[in-house]
Amino acid sequence: MGDLLGLFYLFLIFPLSLPLFYLYIITYIRTNTRKMRLSKNFVLSEITRSNAAKRLGIKNEPSKKHLQNIKNIIINLIQPMRNALGPIRISSGYRNPNVNRAINGSRKSQHCKGEALDLQFWSDGEISNKEIYDWVLSSDVEFDQMINEFDFSWIHISFKEKGNRKQVLEAYKDEDNDTVYKYANIS
Repeated sequence: MGDLLGLFYLFLIFPLSLPLFYLYIITYIRTNTRKMRLSKNFVLSEITRSNAAKRLGIKNEPSKKHLQNIKNIIINLIQPMRNALGPIRISSGYRNPNVNRAINGSRKSQHCKGEALDLQFWSDGEISNKEIYDWVLSSDVEFDQMINEFDFSWIHISFKEKGNRKQVLEAYKDEDNDTVYKYANIS
């Protein structure tokens, strides 16, 4: 912040440095937004990180509304999960529409609204995503949709500001190798 103040004083002395001042402000905001702390254990860059976006040169930055949705899912669902289980890996988070198209994501994907995350949990060096699944079902947390993806390869989970359905599904491949969803048997 001291750098910003120094640049402001420089602008007062040399008014022609205004474009430089604006450039610095924009760079400062973008850099610090990516480092934005969403909760005790999560920062925005974890949620917006995308290898596809990086490879294709796509900026994967959420709008204000999508950022609020990201904060909601982290604060209301993922941080409590982290507190109970330990470190949670976010394998897929926010995707702007361009990133979503690049990876052939669903046009209705809640990832594009900042409402969904794909998660993995490792315990004693082994993937243990069923622990996420079991914790969500046994806890009192709100969620919109939870999908056991391909026999617990990862867990897709979503949270909406209003109208969470608590829908539990399983994803699997049919005989044509198409992804199919069915309601999970949770009784």
